[in-house]
Amino acid sequence: MYKTIAISNEKGGVAKTTTTISLGAALVDQGCRVLLIDLDAQANLTLALGLEPGESEATSTNILLDNAPLLSARRKTEIENLDLIPSNLRIETSEQFLPVRTNYTTILKRAIAGVPNLPYDYVLLDCPPSLGAITQNALAAANLLLIPTQAEYFSAYALRNMMNLVRRIREEDNPNLAYRILVTMLDNRNRTHRNIHEQLRSTFGEGVFNTVIEIDTKLRESSIAGQPISRYKPGARGTTQYHILAQELMEYAKETENRQTA
Repeated sequence: MYKTIAISNEKGGVAKTTTTISLGAALVDQGCRVLLIDLDAQANLTLALGLEPGESEATSTNILLDNAPLLSARRKTEIENLDLIPSNLRIETSEQFLPVRTNYTTILKRAIAGVPNLPYDYVLLDCPPSLGAITQNALAAANLLLIPTQAEYFSAYALRNMMNLVRRIREEDNPNLAYRILVTMLDNRNRTHRNIHEQLRSTFGEGVFNTVIEIDTKLRESSIAGQPISRYKPGARGTTQYHILAQELMEYAKETENRQTA
């Protein structure tokens, strides 16, 4: 049974794309098969895997707007068992055209469900820094919403809108949507970071991953190099922390599945 994970935060610059590619590769290192779907017009995930956004005939836009089959837009990456559905600038038009359609928030959900025996263990959705029609589609399709959040005031404040959207999606499209907050770009030397991190844990409890992702320049370098951190610098702190996150996520998924089948 595959798990679909939307990686989203209204606030930009919180390591959404870095988390998508790094977590995806870490899951592959754990023996999983992973499909990444780029839903952002900036196409940073596509670029971070060494692909030019304009070179793909089929993208995530075709799935959302043209009812193209999910796997018709799939591209292989240089990493075995890590595949990508790329994005490009055209996906911005989805925010304009999707809301006039009936049941538009579940188009992606239906596209994923429409593939019999989907050959992946995890599907990771890299969302744009907004809470519009594209992100709503991702949350409607997801088993879990992963929210990367810096331990800074504005990033933490943006969680309010995120939680409001989670409640709405649960009411209208996806009653079983769960969420987990991932603290990223943490600087343990910074008192404000430590304080906000503690406040997040106090407020959200088990809704915060135990794993944190600390500041690591190698993570930024890996994106420029077109490789996940685990391939760019296997010994980097970011590699270790995303591997730990992958293990925590897999344990969470297993516990959730056990509860549902009990």
